[in-house]
Amino acid sequence: MEKRIYIIGAGFAGQTIADDIKRKKIFGKVNAFLDDDKSLIGTTIDGIPVLGPISSVASVLGNSAADEAIIAIPSAPTERIREIYETLYKNGFSHIKILPGISQVIEGSAHLVQTREIDPLDILGRTPVTISLKESLNYLRGKRVLITGAGGSIGSELARQLLSGGAERLYLFGHGENSICSIYRELRLLQAEGVGEKATIVPIIGDMRDREYVDYIIKQTKCNVIFHCAAYKHVPMMEENQVAAIENNVFGTKNLLDAALKYKTERFVLISTDKAVSPVSVYGVSKMLCEKLVLEAAKKSDKNQAIMFVRFGNVLGSRGSILPLFQNQIKTGGPVTVTDKKMERFFMTIPEACSLVLQTGGVGENGMSYLLDMGEPIKIIELAEQIIKFSGLEPYKDIDIKIVGARKGERFTEPLWLKEENPQPTQYQKILKLENKPYDSARLEALLNKLKPICFFTEENTRLFRDKKTLVSLLCEDCKSLKDYYEEVKNDGELHTDLL
Repeated sequence: MEKRIYIIGAGFAGQTIADDIKRKKIFGKVNAFLDDDKSLIGTTIDGIPVLGPISSVASVLGNSAADEAIIAIPSAPTERIREIYETLYKNGFSHIKILPGISQVIEGSAHLVQTREIDPLDILGRTPVTISLKESLNYLRGKRVLITGAGGSIGSELARQLLSGGAERLYLFGHGENSICSIYRELRLLQAEGVGEKATIVPIIGDMRDREYVDYIIKQTKCNVIFHCAAYKHVPMMEENQVAAIENNVFGTKNLLDAALKYKTERFVLISTDKAVSPVSVYGVSKMLCEKLVLEAAKKSDKNQAIMFVRFGNVLGSRGSILPLFQNQIKTGGPVTVTDKKMERFFMTIPEACSLVLQTGGVGENGMSYLLDMGEPIKIIELAEQIIKFSGLEPYKDIDIKIVGARKGERFTEPLWLKEENPQPTQYQKILKLENKPYDSARLEALLNKLKPICFFTEENTRLFRDKKTLVSLLCEDCKSLKDYYEEVKNDGELHTDLL
């Protein structure tokens, strides 16, 4: 039986998707539009009837396993998407797709290839701020843009949005060939389906720890803009691999900054994290030092360069974050594990964070620190309950929630700024400016000189190579918050003895 497709929303986006389906002929037949607009209900658009209201007609439509619904209302707030999803789900629709976040920020663009299965990201949290990417990405028109960590969650979403930015070339840099291959193929497919503008997409496999290679890449690509997303970022994993965290995050960032200065890259934007604020993990310290490196590089920059960082909290759905973890735990029957009932985090969707990063990259000034307004924090246990309900199950009845205790390097709340950074609003919605707190140049250089032989082998200092205890000791000397945290946890007897 031919698949019957119902498009929720009879506006421009819904109509262009219907045209796409009709043209391709292989995905099924659009049976009807569903809409709440009284002026449209009862009419037909290109031979397709418009039915409504959505809450009334859904109950008589979703009665076949082959039926599919596509939510195509880019302007709808999260609360409305949640209502529509619940209506469709309760009335038997088992296949529900949606135009994802990117359709909310790129005007005049809606294609079937952009639709995907709806997931908790689409109905959790706040309604994302809508930004005109075509306007905010003007600074990238005709430019060469390099994204490090382009295969990761943030890097790949930046690449998708940049596809419509008018860049001449898009360089996808990363050392995971599978993830770079995946985003490269996705972007090529999007282009083939008419999404975005003509841009040459170049995948580059490499390791930012390789100083000579990074120098070569920045020289050869002649990139005008760098979005630096690459980092080792899983806190408990990095507490087990502390040298690797510093080697990759700190020295990799320094390699990029040195090359950007040398070859006069116009704009350099570091993606930073709330874990860099009064850090209590080696990962957090590594990102704090990356921020300091950015501020130091900005002092040495050419007058035509702008080097900055953008800090924000957790993003919903990033690889290794709690959302995919919870979903996998639900698939296996639970329990869903939460560290503590008091644990809470600031959250933002990946598309919203990326559109704000791209905007900041254009309006940001050299040597400035920026913070994205994350809204109100969400308790992790409440997030777990919502995701279980999204899966059609009942918390504590169908799927249990188990409290397992905080892991190394975790705290109940993550501050977004230091008090003395004094965040102030800018003229741009959701973008705040911080007062810089740079390190003294001599202090930063001395610390890096001490850390380098631990991370990179030298004949003169063979005994220091990969020496975790010395590395942690040096970091604790430099960072009081890390030292205080380690001492506190050590006294509680909950920390591995080899950390200090």
